[in-house]
Amino acid sequence: MKKRRVVITGLGVVSPVGNNVNDSWRNIVNGVSGIALIENINTENQTVKFGGAIKNLDISQYLSPKEAKKMDIFIHYGMAAGIQAFEDSGIEVTESNAERIGVAIGAGIGGLTTIEKTADLFREKGPRRISPFFVPSSIINMVSGNLSIKYGLKGPNFAIVTACTTGTHNIGDASRIIEYGDADIMIAGGTEMSTTNCGLGGFAAARALSTRNDDPQTASRPWDVDRDGFVLGDGAGVMVLEEYEHAKKRGAKIYGELSGYGMSSDAYHMTLPSEGGEGAARCMRNAINNAGINAEQINYINAHGTSTLAGDLAETDAAKLALGDHSRNMVMSSTKSMTGHLLGAAGGVEAVFTTLA
Repeated sequence: MKKRRVVITGLGVVSPVGNNVNDSWRNIVNGVSGIALIENINTENQTVKFGGAIKNLDISQYLSPKEAKKMDIFIHYGMAAGIQAFEDSGIEVTESNAERIGVAIGAGIGGLTTIEKTADLFREKGPRRISPFFVPSSIINMVSGNLSIKYGLKGPNFAIVTACTTGTHNIGDASRIIEYGDADIMIAGGTEMSTTNCGLGGFAAARALSTRNDDPQTASRPWDVDRDGFVLGDGAGVMVLEEYEHAKKRGAKIYGELSGYGMSSDAYHMTLPSEGGEGAARCMRNAINNAGINAEQINYINAHGTSTLAGDLAETDAAKLALGDHSRNMVMSSTKSMTGHLLGAAGGVEAVFTTLA
């Protein structure tokens, strides 16, 4: 069966460097860092006191107070980015096409803020004080669910959860839903809000985070000789994927084409990458083969580049393995130097940046 072509017709971003696509992109290309001391929680007892938090997002632009109250902050971010992308695409939902439009937006962790507050409430006042909205406000699939409810989208609806690759996997698998004919349009990406007490404390306990509390803006430094860990960040990145002929027929604005997608597993360690970047190289080759292109046709890689000692080195090795000599002739960079690591939102936000690049 011949694959149907998949193009990108809508973009949405909420990030540490901006609460929409235009602001985020302008700040990224100008090297503006969104990393700073965290103010939304008390970090007095935290080892790490900074991150890439979202600043001044007016959620009332996207949700009514009644709706917002029933959702964790990570859902707010996902809804904001999803609504931006949907409106940018110019899609009109009708009774005849609603079943052909789906949603795939995931998160790496989910409703940490709600979970922490509910745990405190349970300890202080008992189970009878737990909100009936606790579960639906904190589970990961409710970003996709709430977005489909808002627009009446009756196509495939799911949320892949794979830690830092969540956003990328949702976009990739959504593209295959379109390729194989199960939908004509998919809204896909990732969201996260993890700069909470447990989020910061947990990653700090794992010694995964940079501890440069005296210099937050330059703490995320992928491939730098003095890198000392990643910087935790929040946000959401969502794109509208659409079958090419469908997009062309309705006169949609087309940002680019998603031509290939690859996956792999290191089967090596809980957190460390496989030695020499072997697993990531297989993933890259799978994407190249799926796209039906040669390595020489690639001119830019938006790398994972988290600013960890082992991860950055392994990714460099992976690019050399996958691309061979051509790896010396193309550009690879990491926008995490400005946003921090957005966990489940990273792949979505960085897919938007790569599309604009």
